[in-house]
Order: sequence, then structure tokens, then C-alpha cells
Amino acid sequence: MIPAAFDYVRAASLTEAIGFLQDDPDGTKLVAGGHTLLPALKLRLASPNRLVDIGSIAELRGIEISGDTIRIGALTTHAELLASEPLNAELPIFRETARLIADPQVRNRGTIGGSLANADPAADWPAIAVALQAEIEIAGSNARRVAATDFFVDIFSTVLEQDEVLTALHIRKPASGMRFAYRKIRHPASGFAVVGVAAGICLTKGVVTAATVGITGAANRAFASHDAVDFLIGKALSRETIEQAARLASESTQCLSDRYASADYRANLIRIEVGRALLGLAS
Repeated sequence: MIPAAFDYVRAASLTEAIGFLQDDPDGTKLVAGGHTLLPALKLRLASPNRLVDIGSIAELRGIEISGDTIRIGALTTHAELLASEPLNAELPIFRETARLIADPQVRNRGTIGGSLANADPAADWPAIAVALQAEIEIAGSNARRVAATDFFVDIFSTVLEQDEVLTALHIRKPASGMRFAYRKIRHPASGFAVVGVAAGICLTKGVVTAATVGITGAANRAFASHDAVDFLIGKALSRETIEQAARLASESTQCLSDRYASADYRANLIRIEVGRALLGLAS
């Protein structure tokens, strides 16, 4: 199909992009990789008056590692996250996750900021942001940072206001000994997560001293399984402990149901994939 007519402008700076949004917040959409917006335009599910291309704004690009913090610009592509040796020396989960995203064409154009701002409930990066307890940097009339666990509100819905831009992801380097893993059951057609699990644990003499579990694909938004984490802390990572934590994770939310997978099926996948992720980290 052919999109409805719209104006196209290329923003030269973040300030200019925000200005375009503030000038017509209801009729303006930002575009970078465009992997969700362009199909929506063709199907006329979206009909903005104006597209603002932010793809050339340098300040939204790049991976910076300084001291105990990591900053990932919103326009950093999946391929750049996959290829970054400094980033993956600190957090190999980025390479592990990027490898599971779609195909090379998508990875070369799609951006982490676009994925987070779009808030597709089956996207991969939201689970990573939640599990790493990241903060999301937002620019606009009210510049701020928001914890990833608070950023995602509902299906395709975040705390972003219409005149705001997601600019970066901030992550504190994990404690020494913290290990992470990402697993997902892929939809056979789209490659999106039917259920995706990002888990991390730190073991001291066989006892869990820190843990995190982020889940995507199962519910209306990515979420952290606090029940599973609270149960794990202070316990030896035995098979019985893992099974109980996985069960708690599967019971911690109301799962989505569609033609591909029922809510009960997704809940069972959470239990299985959390268990497998933790078991892998224990070995």
C-alpha cells in the first residue's frame, strides 16, 4: 500500500528535533531506523502530517564507557551493539541478544532507542534494559531519566510525552562476578519473542548474593520478576531453588493471549525459560 501524504524534514540537532515536536506534537513522528513506522505508514495505521528524520544527529549515537557507567546513544544500531568489543567485554549479554534480533538488514538499520521507544511487548531490548536496571535518558521540555522498570506502561506505550525524545540508555556496570543470559522463544514468522527472559545472578560460595530477571513477550509490557529475585537472594542455586524461582516468575503477571500462544502457554514458557537461563548461569 501507499502511505498518506506527509512532509519530511531532517533534523540537524536534538534541539531542532524537539522544536519540530513541540510545534506540532500530534501530527509529528520521529523516524530513525523506521522498521515499525514505515510498515505502519504503508498500512495507514499511522498518518502523521510530518516525519522528522533524526538519523543524522551525532549526539544520539555512540557507546561510551566511563568509570562505572555505560551510556548507549539511542541511535546505536543492533549491529553496532553486536560488534562493540568494549561493550561486550563488560556486558556480553548485548552481543548475545543482538544476535537473536531478526536478520542482518534489520540489525544494520534498527536502533536500540527505536526499540525501547516503540515499546513493542515482544521486543528484545526492553527485557535487557529491565534486567540491567538501566535508566532511560529523555530530552524535551522536562529533561529527565526514568528507570527502565517505570518506562514501559502498556502495549506500544511509554512515559514519553509527545514532545520528548529518548536520547540514551544508562547502565551501571554490574558487580564483579555478576553474569547474565538472554533466552527467547521466537515467533517463527516475525522472529519477535513469544517469551524472552534476561536473567543475571552473582554467586558467592554457591549462594546467590544478587539476581535480576527481566521478561518480554509474555505480557503487555516488559517487566521485572521481583518475586523470583526476592526468593533467590541468600539461597544456594540448587535445582529445587531454580524451579521455585521459575514458578514464581511464571505466576507474577497476567500473560497475553493471541492466535499463536495462549496466556497459559506463555506462563509455562516463562517458567521453562527462566529455569533454563538460571540453570545455565549456575553451571
